Amino acid sequence: MRKLLLVILVLAFLAGGCQTPARDFEQVSSQEKVILKFSHVVGDNTPKGRAARRWAQLVQERSRGRVEIQVFPNSTLYKDGEELAAVQKGYVQIIAPATSKLTEFSPVWQLLDLPFYYEDIDAVHRLLDGPVGEKLKQSLFARNLLVLAYWDNGFKVMAANRPLVKVSDFRDLNFRIMNSPMLAKQFRRLGANPVAMAFSDVYSALEKGQVEGSENPPSNLYSKKFYQLQKYITLSNHGYVGYAVVVNKSQWEALDQKIRQLLLDTLQEVTIWERQEAFKQNLEDLERIRRAQGTKIIELTPEQRKEWQRILMPLREELAQEIGEDWF
Repeated sequence: MRKLLLVILVLAFLAGGCQTPARDFEQVSSQEKVILKFSHVVGDNTPKGRAARRWAQLVQERSRGRVEIQVFPNSTLYKDGEELAAVQKGYVQIIAPATSKLTEFSPVWQLLDLPFYYEDIDAVHRLLDGPVGEKLKQSLFARNLLVLAYWDNGFKVMAANRPLVKVSDFRDLNFRIMNSPMLAKQFRRLGANPVAMAFSDVYSALEKGQVEGSENPPSNLYSKKFYQLQKYITLSNHGYVGYAVVVNKSQWEALDQKIRQLLLDTLQEVTIWERQEAFKQNLEDLERIRRAQGTKIIELTPEQRKEWQRILMPLREELAQEIGEDWF
């Protein structure tokens, strides 16, 4: 019977591809191994990729092998346009999408996409680790999603095949963006054409000329080699990119309480480490791009930066009308 059951499970897996049914964690005995699939879209050598591996390693060690987090990087299982649906359906248990992706469920997540709104990374952390971060989490409960932590990528720079100094330099450029209304409005105000696209498709699109610009923290530009296809990088630091570590809410609540506590305690520790490493890695990867000498690095003067801000700051008032002034 066991062999027959194994054959049936294998056939079911092959028929459904990666979209395996959700495991019923309520049926896991106190001695049975718990396996959690963690799907993400960036490389192992990025801040998110390294943190995912670190969390998995520590959990396995501290649970003495009873709990295993299997990490699937680089869109191995799902593209960033697919992973939210995958975790909702229980095909994977953990994802860490950019917060911009969560705007499709609630417009309040556009707060984190506002350009030139956050003074520094500490300001972002105060927001996410306080009452606003809790309210953002609550906005996803009805979608069967639970945010466990907020991870950093960093502040974005602009990369393109021509220098971006004045606002007029953006005119008619096709810019890859994540699928967020705020990001689309940002580039339209700059005069560019926003093109929403999965992260895994960006290199090919740049190579083929389907898009001519992108906004990313330096760690993404370096790890995915986007800088090799874009001759100019402007150090605008105009917007924040972060990740929400998200689980399937019902599957999470079905886990044994001790396992949940182990995962949370370890994740809290890893989050502190990840934020420090993200800041450090962006500095190091920007220096690596400089040394490669194939890309010109542009620094905005205070006057040039004010011109960008003048065009983009009204987006704050537009968002306030949409989600309510109370959020601000």
